[in-house]
Amino acid sequence: MSRLLGRLLAFALILGGMAWAGPAQAAPTAAAITKAMQPGWNLGNTLDATGADETSWGNPRVTRELLRGIRAQGFKSIRIPVTWGQHQGPAPDYTIDPAYLARVQEVVGWALDEGFYVMINSHHDSWQWIATMPTDHDNVLARYNAIWTQVAGAFRDTSPRLLLESVNEPQFWGSTGDTENYALLAELNTSFHRIVRGTGGGNAKRLLVLPTLHTNADQGRLDALAGEFTALNDPNLIATVHYYGYWPFSVNVAGGYRFDATAQQDLLGTFQRLRDSLISKGIPVILGEYGLLGFDRHTGTIEQGEKLKFFELFGQQARASGVTTMLWDNGQHYDRTAGVWRDAELFGQISSSWRTRSGTAASDLVFVRRSAPVTAQTITLNLNGLGFTHVRLGETTLRRGPDYQVSGDQLTLTAGLLQRLTRTEGYGVKASLSLRFSRGVPWRLDVVSSDTPQLAAVTGETSAFAIPTTFNGDRLATMTATYADGSNAGPHGWTPYKEFDRAFAPDYPAGTIRLTPDFFAEVTDGAPVNLRFYLWSGETVTYQVTRTGTAVSGTLAG
Repeated sequence: MSRLLGRLLAFALILGGMAWAGPAQAAPTAAAITKAMQPGWNLGNTLDATGADETSWGNPRVTRELLRGIRAQGFKSIRIPVTWGQHQGPAPDYTIDPAYLARVQEVVGWALDEGFYVMINSHHDSWQWIATMPTDHDNVLARYNAIWTQVAGAFRDTSPRLLLESVNEPQFWGSTGDTENYALLAELNTSFHRIVRGTGGGNAKRLLVLPTLHTNADQGRLDALAGEFTALNDPNLIATVHYYGYWPFSVNVAGGYRFDATAQQDLLGTFQRLRDSLISKGIPVILGEYGLLGFDRHTGTIEQGEKLKFFELFGQQARASGVTTMLWDNGQHYDRTAGVWRDAELFGQISSSWRTRSGTAASDLVFVRRSAPVTAQTITLNLNGLGFTHVRLGETTLRRGPDYQVSGDQLTLTAGLLQRLTRTEGYGVKASLSLRFSRGVPWRLDVVSSDTPQLAAVTGETSAFAIPTTFNGDRLATMTATYADGSNAGPHGWTPYKEFDRAFAPDYPAGTIRLTPDFFAEVTDGAPVNLRFYLWSGETVTYQVTRTGTAVSGTLAG
């Protein structure tokens, strides 16, 4: 058709009241919308708090400005966990407090106005009362149905950018096993689907998010959820799982203080199962929470470089798999009052991983002993398919040859460089080198002047026992605890390696290593316990403690 003829035809259609708009645009698919939601963030420990209101777990009241600040960080979706139970009236109606429902609607509205895709759910209800479904089936189902009848009704005509998630981390107590667990979860998900779809309006095709049992990616859980998707036969469904890493690494227990091959394989295997079991079948996946479990106690539970390597690989696997990820943040990452990241380096690694790979290294620490001659040190680079370019010290580019050499994935810092960097008196970080790669964020490599830590004898109480420690620049990685016969002492008796921050923790400013009441609660009275402290420099030091009632004595070992 000529351009002139096309114009004449369009003009004729307009005159006839039949203006031609071109071919109809197909509605975006669940997979396309899931992709558009990457990356996402969780407004954790807020509307899901189980206290009187959203501030009861220590976070400030949500404001539009907070949401705008999060949007400015590059997030395209926000998961707003909601716990409904303490805001419900009694049976049989289980009426949700209108003021609370209105508050949830207000926060959701603000998030939508800021351009987010938004996901809300039923959160801590899962373990508070839904978990009793095996022994209280009818009451639990009635209460659950009441929540979603009211919530679906309230959001019936809300923007399609709002998604509804049936339940967070579903679990069931007192069941006969996974066969019953899968059946109960399928019953909840099916009931949720029926209720939401039955309200009509925008809910007729609203995207609904269904979890696996415990929201984890074990094979049986994924297979059961895939079966539910087949049974429901609805194109507007999305699957969700959570991932907090290989458990010993995630909390630093059982010697899992490094992001080693075992921890890496756990991550790789998880994404492989998601691809094989769901994504390959056309089921889109939202990884509704991710992080490291140790963060709930202290973000220093896992050493900085090890956690950075975890998030770098996690982001790469999510991109390669087409999985949308939502960072779990209960206030420990983004300072909701100051509007800044508490650990800018960590967020830099996370946000870079949304787009590309970054180079890393076997460690972010190089220890130079002050009491020994300085020698060259070699560090293995994790190139991750990138090219290594250069090393910087501040704004200065170091010299290849006199300062460092690179052979394949081996970076050697020369003795001359290390001697120059550590010549000032005292212990601790003497310089931070920046390793640069062809893409991604630089890798920070701290050069640390150190010597073997020195521990001193002390007496104290189980409620507050601390070993006087002169760290001499070194840093504590983990601790083992055993009795004289070699058997394991303290919590997690199946391993000699105790959990960081739960059983022991360094206090560098105070110059102590604290042993917690939880540790002593599982130590045999009167039996000496041999402690071995593993330092990041590779050094180890030993110590012995003995509990007698609530009194504790600590002495230098052997």
